[in-house]
Amino acid sequence: MVQLRERMVEAMQIRGYSPVTIETYVRCVRNLCEHYQKPPGRITLDEVNRFQHHLTAKRKLAYSFFNQHVVAIRFFVREVLRKDWDVRRIPYQKKPKKLPEVLSVDEVRRLLEAATSMRDRAMVTTAYAAGLRLGEVRRLRVRDIDSRRMVIRVEQGKGRKDRYVMLSKALLELLREYFKAHHPTGWLFAHPRTDSPYSDGIFQDAFHRARRAAGIKKKVTFHSLRHSFATHLLEAGTDIRRIQVLLGHRSVATTQVYTHIASNFLNSTPSPLDLMDQQPVTSSPAPQS
Repeated sequence: MVQLRERMVEAMQIRGYSPVTIETYVRCVRNLCEHYQKPPGRITLDEVNRFQHHLTAKRKLAYSFFNQHVVAIRFFVREVLRKDWDVRRIPYQKKPKKLPEVLSVDEVRRLLEAATSMRDRAMVTTAYAAGLRLGEVRRLRVRDIDSRRMVIRVEQGKGRKDRYVMLSKALLELLREYFKAHHPTGWLFAHPRTDSPYSDGIFQDAFHRARRAAGIKKKVTFHSLRHSFATHLLEAGTDIRRIQVLLGHRSVATTQVYTHIASNFLNSTPSPLDLMDQQPVTSSPAPQS
């Protein structure tokens, strides 16, 4: 198994996969092997399918984690074991069509004001003001804040793509206060003792402390700040193509989910109930004798 693991890692490195993706794929294949307690080369396609059923029925994995296993096992079968299986028989789970939960502008304002420390306020404000994913905020460096051009460089975001987003004047003022208090030199948000980026949990904790202090009961997470950023831009009249670029979406179809949430898209279409008063009243036909 060690040799197969090394071959799998090498195959992914050749293709430029990120360290996080490599670690995830290896873990998924290891889960399959540990489930059957035998080498992967001896596992059959039917056993893979039964393992998929186990992930769904017993472990009740969310579709995203289930599909991570599918991608990893398909890659391992095709690129490492070189089996001639029809990998379409290792199916993906259908993605549930759920709309993201977003905060109103007033709720975001309350949340930012309720942040209990300068560090927490800088973390959550940066995510909302620039529409960044948690991992993108976590990996920001001081040099990425370009106050001359008023942009933030997002280096190697999702899909290993670089992009630039706007630097809000209000965010810049907040970050200057944060700089004076914390003196970051490399990573923007770094642990003072290790000088390495804070863990994901630190960012989530900062968000939820502010959420509770603001009295917000919605089931939202740190990522909801990104959803709120996109929704609020759309409600303010920003072109959806521009929002796509700011979010770093590959397809505008991904960005269009926010049209199902933005209030201006919903409220601009009157309900037929409200149109009833605008329709002329017609008299009923006279009864025939």
